[in-house]
Amino acid sequence: MRHEIIQQGALVYGRNSAAHDVDALIRQHSQLVRRLAWHVHSHMSSAVEIEDLIQVGMIALVEAGRNFEDRGIPFVPYANTRIRGAMVDELRRASRQGRSAMANRRTLFAVRKRLEQQLLRSPTDAEMAQALDIDVSAFHELAFSAQTVQLDPIDTSYSDHDLGFADPDETADVKMERAELTRLLADNIASLPEREALVLNLYFVDELNLHEIGEILKLTPARVCQIKKRALDSLAEMMRDER
Repeated sequence: MRHEIIQQGALVYGRNSAAHDVDALIRQHSQLVRRLAWHVHSHMSSAVEIEDLIQVGMIALVEAGRNFEDRGIPFVPYANTRIRGAMVDELRRASRQGRSAMANRRTLFAVRKRLEQQLLRSPTDAEMAQALDIDVSAFHELAFSAQTVQLDPIDTSYSDHDLGFADPDETADVKMERAELTRLLADNIASLPEREALVLNLYFVDELNLHEIGEILKLTPARVCQIKKRALDSLAEMMRDER
């Protein structure tokens, strides 16, 4: 696989990008990370603090900058997908914790943040324990419980209406029909004009809104909306003709 390097201003994206570009990368795209963090945080579980999501997003941004390959899509939508995916994965991981573990985690986070502001450094375990009015041993147990995954007995959590217990396997005819529809859809999208196909990819795959797509393609949101509608109308007509 051919790895590309993309130059944008003072930044270099790709496998061969230098480490000294990390600070510039974060400065240039930090608002993207914060905007995605607030968006994901507001639409999903709040088990993870917004600051934690931002940190996860910054790490994903750096990884995206190092792993980016030029395949006709600009860096921003690529990074958008990687950052959003990392944040969602973090929320899913946190959602597997019990309620008490999440409460303990929030307590520890608040106390640690307060002590860091007061001490201008990371607090020791003894200082954390003192702030919580417990001994060091109890603090260690509290810290451990904040990371413990809760495993509920299946007989108390099972429900016939819970999709999590549904059989994920599809029947052979459903699989064949889905595969055929996927093939037809892919072929029809490939036959669309390049800009229409790109708009659909950015909107449905990368989950960008019309304003974000307009910024990438240098178009107004209204124009992007027109292109999206025309592409969907064309796809619907092509799919009807082939069914």
